[in-house]
Amino acid sequence: MAQNFNTDYPSMADLRSKAKSRVPSFAFEYLDGGCNEDVSIARNTEDIRKVQLQPRYLRNFGSSSTKTTVLGMEFDAPFGIAPVGLQGLMWPNSPAILAQAAHKHNVPFILSTVTTMNIEKASELTEGNAWFQLYNPVDDAIRDDVIDRAQAAGCPVLVLLCDVPTFGFRPRDFRNGLALPPKMSVRNIMQILGKPTWAYNTLKYGQPTFENLKPYTPEGLNLKQLGAFMDKTFSGTLNAEKIKPIRDKWKGKLVLKGVASEQDTQDAIKMGFDGIILSNHGGRQLDAAQSTIGTLQDVVGKYSHQIEIMLDSGLRSGPDIARVMASGAKFTFMGRSFMYGVGALGNKGGDHTIGMLKTQFKQVMDQLCCERVEDLPKHLIQ
Repeated sequence: MAQNFNTDYPSMADLRSKAKSRVPSFAFEYLDGGCNEDVSIARNTEDIRKVQLQPRYLRNFGSSSTKTTVLGMEFDAPFGIAPVGLQGLMWPNSPAILAQAAHKHNVPFILSTVTTMNIEKASELTEGNAWFQLYNPVDDAIRDDVIDRAQAAGCPVLVLLCDVPTFGFRPRDFRNGLALPPKMSVRNIMQILGKPTWAYNTLKYGQPTFENLKPYTPEGLNLKQLGAFMDKTFSGTLNAEKIKPIRDKWKGKLVLKGVASEQDTQDAIKMGFDGIILSNHGGRQLDAAQSTIGTLQDVVGKYSHQIEIMLDSGLRSGPDIARVMASGAKFTFMGRSFMYGVGALGNKGGDHTIGMLKTQFKQVMDQLCCERVEDLPKHLIQ
């Protein structure tokens, strides 16, 4: 089996451990934590890993292909990089590292509205193949301008975020000063001094800022004022009235991210979305939420012929991807997993993590004697 990754770090647990040793605690906890008591973040992975697959050994099996198609586009593997906010805080230049790695490996990269790289740079690094996730602005003029920028950059897919009607209650972020408005404490500064590689790279690439929002942000705001501006500018709520002008304006594929119920799946179909991403925001918003694989099992049989159903939250390995695809998902996305990779290995982290996951996933397919990704549901033990 070809090994297209650094074999010193062959698992996500290895990457997480290495990242924890290189990233200041306040930034690592922002990445690693969920909300409240972290029940939802744990449940997502635990429930995925309850899914069992059955091999078919006594058949004519040649070799497996990990290629698959979603929203009319073919990719080399059935997983992509989910949108993550404030990526440059967790590891300097990380959105650029991940965008380049995704383009190299022909998997999708989704840029968040509130990350630390702008749409134009993402488009440049991916040759116009980056997807864009819109955190819906209150101001229609800002909304329309952001959409125009995404279309001008050639983004093939616009992803609307629907699962942040309020900021999650995240105890770590309150303790570390990363709630809105953010603040930098003496303790945080001491943590930075203890992580020289992170500190050097932050100096090299500059203090992380909301690059996509620079055209709309007044100059000279301090951290408290920036927090107030963000709170005032964005609304996490979506409804049919807010979605219609976006659907009318956007010419490419439109995806709704954060769907967590059968009712919202039905509404997404009625509103003309091309796809949905079942998600609970990586366990960061509602600790009492159903796991994403649980939601998938509720909706996939009824609605997969009407809309393309994707999933994120809780996946940490190639076998996890196989479990979710066998359960009927059309595609999967991961956020934390790739941030662990860049936190651990810097510029090589994106390439390593994608290569590792591809290798793990193909091994599962070969072991199952499954030739095509779309045949994985035949191996699901009901």
